[in-house]
Formats: sequence, structure tokens, C-alpha cells
Amino acid sequence: LESKLVDFTALTANLDMSRFHLMDFGTRRRFSREVQQAIVKRLQQESWFVGTSNYDLARRLALTPMGTQAHEWFQAHQQISPDLATSQRAALAAWLNEYPDQLGIALTDCITMDAFLRDFGIEFASRYQGLRHDSGDPVAWGEKAIAHYEKLGIDPLTKTLVFSDNLDLPKAVELYRHFASRVQLSFGIGTRLTCDIPQVKPLNIVIKLVECNGKPVAKLSDSPGKTICHDKAFVRALRKAFDLPQVRKAS
Repeated sequence: LESKLVDFTALTANLDMSRFHLMDFGTRRRFSREVQQAIVKRLQQESWFVGTSNYDLARRLALTPMGTQAHEWFQAHQQISPDLATSQRAALAAWLNEYPDQLGIALTDCITMDAFLRDFGIEFASRYQGLRHDSGDPVAWGEKAIAHYEKLGIDPLTKTLVFSDNLDLPKAVELYRHFASRVQLSFGIGTRLTCDIPQVKPLNIVIKLVECNGKPVAKLSDSPGKTICHDKAFVRALRKAFDLPQVRKAS
């Protein structure tokens, strides 16, 4: 980590880093509890480090707990809601009812970014603090998010984009260079912080719903091959409900 922080300092020497914010998202694939704590304690010394998604660590180290919605929230609403086509809007509304003034970062890729933005109208876009990227091309996603806010008449500088898909420090800096003048930014780094150890292959742990109340649910990612569902007929129904093209094969 120390060598990576030296490289990071050199990489950002000529950058205004006042709007760079980094969060630890590394609990799920960490090497150990002790390693994660050591990493987070070291990062606490940096002005751009703002918190961790591990509530126990946040409590013990007096850090701000950070987090966003999970895919499971949207997946569950595919069966909780009476109408599949409006399930994503129902999930967004229910979240605001529970957390009207906090935890306002919306996750966009449960049913693809395009389907999400069709549901993310002026009311949701105004009330939510921002959006989280978790699959697909991050630059294309960010451009699409900014364009959506501008189309709705919302200044993107009043909103936050959170990037959290397979990030490391150099990737975060690259995205910061691209977007920093146009929107608020935060970066959630997980595996590349808490299991970045030579000769150690991080566990590929994925936690998603496949059923709710005994009925199928799905995640249709913005990354090819990341569709999660045990029922191909439900994937077809979900794609039809959200006006998405059918694909030959669902994993």
C-alpha cells in the first residue's frame, strides 16, 4: 500500500485533489479483518479518504459509514411490486420513503443503465443525491449520467457520481481527471485495497438474490455475461417489461 500511495502522490502532483473522495468498499473480498483494519487506519491519514462501508470499522475508528443501495433492493421489488414494468420506480420511491434525507445514491445497473434512466425522471433525479456505477464502461456511463441531468435541467455539479466497479487508485485518478470539473465524485475501492497481496487470488464472491417469496428475480448488468437469474423465462419477461432487446443466452 505504501508504494502505491507514493505512486498515487506522484500521479496527482499537478492535480487539484480537493474534490477527490475515496471510500473503503473492501469488506466482502478482504484478505482478513486485520488487513482491512490496517489499510483503513493508514488511509485515515489522507485528507481525501472519507469513510468505509464496514459499519464495525467505522464505529471503532470513528469514521463515517458510507454506502449505497444494493442490487437486492431492486431485485426484490420485481416480485414485491404488483407490476413488473414499474418495479424499479417502486423500489426508488420506497427507498426515499425510508431514507428521505440520507443514503441518496441510486444504483443504476440492476436492469441496465438505459432502463434505469427511463425511470429516473425529474422527481427522482432531484431528490436523489447521485448515482453509482458498478458495471459497464465507466466513462460512457458517466457521460450518460451527466447528459441525463442536463436534459432534466439539473446542474450536474449539484450531484455526485460514485464509481465502484473493479477500481484501483490509478483508475480512480483517470476518472477524476475526466469528470472532476463537471460533477461531484466519489470512488469506492474494494479488492484492490483489502486483498492486494502478491500470490493471493481474491475470492470471487457475488451476493445477489435469485428468488423472492419463492419467485424468480434477476439482475441484468451493463457488463456482458453478468446477468444473474436461474429462470430464463423470467429474464425474457423482465427484458420485455423494460423494453430491452432479448439475448440468446442468459447466464
